[in-house]
Amino acid sequence: LSEVEALSVNGYKEVTLLGQNVNAYGKDLNLDYDFAALLKDVSHKNIERIRFMTSHPWDFSDAMIEVMSQSKNIMPFLHLPLQSGDTDILKIMGRRYSVDDYMNLYHRLKEKMPNLALSTDIIVGFPNETEEQFQNTLKVIDEIQFDNAYTFVYSPRPGTPAAKMEDNVPLDVKKDRLQRLNAKVNQYALMRSKAMVGQTVKVLVDGPSKKNPNIYSGYTENNKLVNFATEKDVTGQVINVKIKQANTWTLKGETL
Repeated sequence: LSEVEALSVNGYKEVTLLGQNVNAYGKDLNLDYDFAALLKDVSHKNIERIRFMTSHPWDFSDAMIEVMSQSKNIMPFLHLPLQSGDTDILKIMGRRYSVDDYMNLYHRLKEKMPNLALSTDIIVGFPNETEEQFQNTLKVIDEIQFDNAYTFVYSPRPGTPAAKMEDNVPLDVKKDRLQRLNAKVNQYALMRSKAMVGQTVKVLVDGPSKKNPNIYSGYTENNKLVNFATEKDVTGQVINVKIKQANTWTLKGETL
């Protein structure tokens, strides 16, 4: 909290609370103070934008949802790793939630924050994954329609429990599944981006392009990258930009 206070005094516009599983904050401190409490206290600081990652579905409490939905400076964006849309595969992975648990959390989040943007992580070709189980993952993608997804082909990582399992899904099958998964991810990412065309959004400007000093870029509140032309140096400012064009991963706009 002191660090956030110092950043605020020095003119910083955005902070990110970062951890392998930020939701578990406080569990090792033996204090009656959890991540929801921390998030609320940070939101009371004079910071325009607050983000946090990475969240684990297992530890995502209703108190966190309440704080997010009531705080204007906590951004309406969440990275919530799914890993697989099949409960049996999640068990093998050691994930302590089922697909039903994940979907229940998703609906609770969207009920409180209809405009929430979501990204996720997905692994294909985990040991013993069948085509039917992979299809279950695609079904979840179709239902949630993520704004973005970081997708991976499974490969053994030394020292993990999975490394002791037989890597029995052929590489060509893994690559085929990744290609089909990415096609859906790209489809929904573009759909989400196109829905923003015509909207006026607030963009926190990172700075100018290395190739064109008159083209600046920054991120919307829901974590979309926007490129726009300007003759003024607006680095570090939060400005209004009207979205004119949508690509899968980027937006183009004009300043107002």
